[in-house]
Amino acid sequence: MIGSQKVYELLKTNYKKEQITPFLSLFARLDEFSDEKKIIAIEGGSASGKTTLAEMLQRVYDCTVFHMDDFFLRPQQRTPERYSEIGGNIDRERFLAEVLEPLSRGKEINYQRFDCSKMALDEIEHIVPKKLVIVEGAYSMHPEFERFYDFSVFLNISAELQKKRILKRNSPLMAERFFNEWIPLEQKYFSHFNIPKKCGLEITIIE
Repeated sequence: MIGSQKVYELLKTNYKKEQITPFLSLFARLDEFSDEKKIIAIEGGSASGKTTLAEMLQRVYDCTVFHMDDFFLRPQQRTPERYSEIGGNIDRERFLAEVLEPLSRGKEINYQRFDCSKMALDEIEHIVPKKLVIVEGAYSMHPEFERFYDFSVFLNISAELQKKRILKRNSPLMAERFFNEWIPLEQKYFSHFNIPKKCGLEITIIE
């Protein structure tokens, strides 16, 4: 058991106490897994803190982290038909083939990140997964993926706080894309597949 005090000690130089506290229930749950090999999904809407939580877990548990943002659709995949699919705006096929299926067989990972600045895939990366593997990002709990996970957590964020965070982190033009394009797609996916209730733990983000 790591315990909350140990978590604070490991994270206090990088995060405020109020950033850590909401996630203590998840740390406690992960402690129950001991040294077993586990794959954990962190799901939630834009700006809910998924990447920050994954970074915390990596600092505490020295785990392997995969980001759903690395599996955006390539230009040739961005068709009206694909975007009409609920949860269709990520490369599910590549994520399954390059990450989840090899993980389920205890294999090492060879995958390519999608680089938005180049609109193309980067060089192949070779990953030797550690005992704890974290998959973070919206769409990480798509029905095609959920059977691969041992546990999952959903981060709830209010519309007001979400808007505040997005405006703080992005240019006005990029923020408008979140509000008009990406968030509606996420909400449709969450609702259609009842994603929050499928997760083993829900955490509400206050600030």
